[in-house]
Amino acid sequence: MTVARILPTPEAYELLDLATELADRELAPQVESFEARAEFPRDVLRTLGRAGLLGLPYPEEVGGGAQPYEVYLQVLEVLASRWLAVAEAVSVHTLACYPVAAYGGEQLRKLLPDMLGGELLGAYCLSEPQGGSDAAALTTKAVRDDDAYVVTGTKAWITHAHHADFYNIFCRTGGPGPAGISCLLADAGTAGIVPQAPEKTMGLRSSPIAQIAFDGARVPADRLVGEEGTGFKIAMSALDSGRLGIAACAVGLAQGALDYAVAYAREREQFGRPIAEFQGLGFLLADMATAVSAARALTLAAARLRDAGRPYSIEAAKAKLFATDTAMRVTTDAVQVLGGYGYVADHPVERYMREAKVLQIVEGTNQIQRLVISRSLGRP
Repeated sequence: MTVARILPTPEAYELLDLATELADRELAPQVESFEARAEFPRDVLRTLGRAGLLGLPYPEEVGGGAQPYEVYLQVLEVLASRWLAVAEAVSVHTLACYPVAAYGGEQLRKLLPDMLGGELLGAYCLSEPQGGSDAAALTTKAVRDDDAYVVTGTKAWITHAHHADFYNIFCRTGGPGPAGISCLLADAGTAGIVPQAPEKTMGLRSSPIAQIAFDGARVPADRLVGEEGTGFKIAMSALDSGRLGIAACAVGLAQGALDYAVAYAREREQFGRPIAEFQGLGFLLADMATAVSAARALTLAAARLRDAGRPYSIEAAKAKLFATDTAMRVTTDAVQVLGGYGYVADHPVERYMREAKVLQIVEGTNQIQRLVISRSLGRP
């Protein structure tokens, strides 16, 4: 289905055309085999990086594309409509580049061209086994020892574990609470950084996640991002942008499910005519299409606030909440449209439904988004 889009520049249309071409050529033909093998498509990420699609929202002087977030999110949506795991990988990598881009000193920023070009893949180590939503209570410690920090603890649910080249480690360098948290940038090959066995997940099997154990890993002191005690601020500001990325992924997944369901309903005949002509199915498809458009509009409205330098944290929470709930509902309805065929792996909608679930959990569960939004309503 062709989606009507209004983009700010001719260059943005060209980028979206490039993303569509790559998605059709590099992503769509490979998704089923990679998902079946639970194999991470590292070379696909390199291809996207070399095409300039991994650094779109970052400045040109550090290797980025200098594009508005509004444009970046629409590129992400196109990728997600073909292969969610790849789009999610792009979103996570963009998130992992943010601490250095926004808070890193001159020495760290020299790494950005390789990060944004896809030669170095990043991971974001915030969640822990006993604390996902309560990030301020993290327990991973980093103790200063001469010219290094010695890191001990465990991080959980880490996308790109086993495949990342660098890790953002949010760790406790001071006392309890947010003020005691700092951010370190560590090379993946650092002794004492040990990825654990990949988790057995419901969906996104080509994007394995795992715990990361830090067993006395020595991270050079000049790899501190920002100042000691600013880690929680860095993490939360990164997550505002990351939630928009997940919202865009959700819109793309929902659009892909809608497109497949519509195409099937046009071809599948019962009682002598296509099932799309029956009002029961037609109204269901209409509701799906309307929900996808509404999710897209909410997501891009938040992105425009970000691009304008206006507060957008609450709008990002709304977009993440609504878009991911929409993806869950639309993919479930897509399975219903296909009937029994929707329940078998011969058609991708069963995979779409499994994948949609995780989007309601990552980058802050939707219960946390509701908490963020409701608290904002109680303030003057």
